[in-house]
Amino acid sequence: MAKLCPLFSGSSGNSYYIGSGGEGILVDAGRSAKQLEGALRENELDIKSIRAIFVTHEHSDHIQGLRVLASRYQIPVYSSQGTLEALCDMEVLNGKYPAYVAEEKGICVGGMCVVPFRTSHDARESVGYCVHTADGRKAVIATDLGYITPNVRQAVKGADVAVLESNHDVGMLQNGSYPYPLKRRILSKSGHLSNTACAQELSGFVLSGTRRFVLAHLSDENNLPQLAYQTSLCCLTQCGMKEGVDFKLLVASRECTGMAVVY
Repeated sequence: MAKLCPLFSGSSGNSYYIGSGGEGILVDAGRSAKQLEGALRENELDIKSIRAIFVTHEHSDHIQGLRVLASRYQIPVYSSQGTLEALCDMEVLNGKYPAYVAEEKGICVGGMCVVPFRTSHDARESVGYCVHTADGRKAVIATDLGYITPNVRQAVKGADVAVLESNHDVGMLQNGSYPYPLKRRILSKSGHLSNTACAQELSGFVLSGTRRFVLAHLSDENNLPQLAYQTSLCCLTQCGMKEGVDFKLLVASRECTGMAVVY
């Protein structure tokens, strides 16, 4: 049995805990080290049980607390080669903690195997992660997606729990205050996944065996939790699927609320 806890989720910062058997990892460290330590405590998780931090990409809402947290506790950091190079350029890699390439074949850490997969986003070499536990469970973190590529679709297929981006409502974004170049970036194939684009994929994932979904990385300005939830729920029910029977649908809060998915 394993546990997934969204510690922070959204444009103001992202970090997820996945653990099994008293050991765990973080995927991203997008808040300050102090905030991350506090979120772990609120979830009754010991920072000393964290065996590694896996970074999806170098944008600030995913690495804000990385350097301090990893240095303070000597936590190994893994990411793609491109992301490591970007972190080096940004002086986030300071030599005070170990950093390694997350190899395609997977990294075994904390009794789990963590396998990266490429994603479409405007970063140096962004990835998502499949986390396989010793008892055969699978969790997937797939956010910051311009669109669902075939390899993302394959990664999510059959997962016990999938964290999927449902970043924005297209109407809210188009009519909102963001400058046009930023709107264009978000809507591009290297930007972020909309509520509708996310929702349209879910029925296929349910048919593949995925039953638990956590909608994540919601925009602070261009989305609402209830809107993201209802958009996905509508698509699933239109396909004849019933919540609580065929699937479970949750929305990750921006701030740590003690929400956990046991799978």
